[in-house]
Amino acid sequence: MMLGFLLARSGVDVTVLEKHADFLRDFRGDTIHPSTLELMHELGLLEELLKRPHQAVSELGGQIGGESVKMADFTHLPTRCKFIALMPQWDFLNFLVEKGRCYPGFQVRMQTEVIDLIEQDGWIRGVRAKTPGGTIEIRAPLTVGADGRRSVVRECAGLQVTDLGAPMDVLWMRLDRKPTDPGQTLGHVEAGKIFIMLNREEYWQCAFIIPKGGMDDIRGRGIEQFREVITSLEPCLLDRVGELRDWNDISLLTVKVDRLREWHRPGLLCIGDAAHAMSPIGGVGINLAVQDGVAAANILAAKLEAGNVSDHDLQAVQRRREFPTHATQRLQVLIQNNVIRRVLASTRPLTVPWPLKLAQRLAFLRRIPARVIGMGFRPEHVNTPEKSPVRH
Repeated sequence: MMLGFLLARSGVDVTVLEKHADFLRDFRGDTIHPSTLELMHELGLLEELLKRPHQAVSELGGQIGGESVKMADFTHLPTRCKFIALMPQWDFLNFLVEKGRCYPGFQVRMQTEVIDLIEQDGWIRGVRAKTPGGTIEIRAPLTVGADGRRSVVRECAGLQVTDLGAPMDVLWMRLDRKPTDPGQTLGHVEAGKIFIMLNREEYWQCAFIIPKGGMDDIRGRGIEQFREVITSLEPCLLDRVGELRDWNDISLLTVKVDRLREWHRPGLLCIGDAAHAMSPIGGVGINLAVQDGVAAANILAAKLEAGNVSDHDLQAVQRRREFPTHATQRLQVLIQNNVIRRVLASTRPLTVPWPLKLAQRLAFLRRIPARVIGMGFRPEHVNTPEKSPVRH
């Protein structure tokens, strides 16, 4: 959506396809990081975006065993917004659609599900898509696959995937929030258990980390025992954990960490999770996808306008974004294997590791994870001009 918006803003005709009738999906990532907020500032849209309902989180913390710790401090970042904005992803997407429709070349087609690619003479020339009115063809000089970790586009293109593995899955759920609840609790870690709560004002968006493939075992113990585990970690939820009536109130996210060897073929480019599925660690997936979109627009807008996008240009997008992708995934895999795997397998009471103890004493150390999470390894900037006339 960000790529489509930027290209339309630069005078390129764009059609964005969405297979659903709306963007309302529970438990999509909803952390908009300072790097993305900085891009919105560069586009002159930040003030309007922040009028939408959101929560500003300037510090990340949690509880390890019985001890509270502060992990990341965003207040010193060299950005206009020194916080993470927690905003439902559907609100962010609807905002981009609204702004994109100000440009005549921007079109969004809902209930249009890509089912195949159109290939001629070794080039991808567009897609076949299923709509309520039947199957249609949409042809284009460039097709961009941004359809997530289960990407149909990358599968149809036959692009090779390198699986980096993940030792965990995530159970997502929501529970009512009361005014008397704690403010912003972002993590509770005990031996064998990791529970995360995100403040969404009217409710808590909660994540329970489980070992990879462990859902059947948890189901086998019953919903009542699962409720007891949650209240043992967060006693304040005792009076509402019954809102989890059965397993239908809990969504399983199968965690994947993978990446394509080549993000492109002639006439085709993959970005976001379609090119590199990210772990939920750090909530960076949305922001890396947005950064991919900005980089792609910077490199391709003028080429598309001139009608001469080459495979070399698509390769340039991958080269630009490969380092931050690899660096982020390397860090995520390191944390997965050396922290999360060990916590989930642990049976002894946990203590705060010495690096975190040091960060409690030396506040400036908390700026390091804030920089990595909030800005990433290569933050992009909008370099595309606004050429298209704006609709009024």
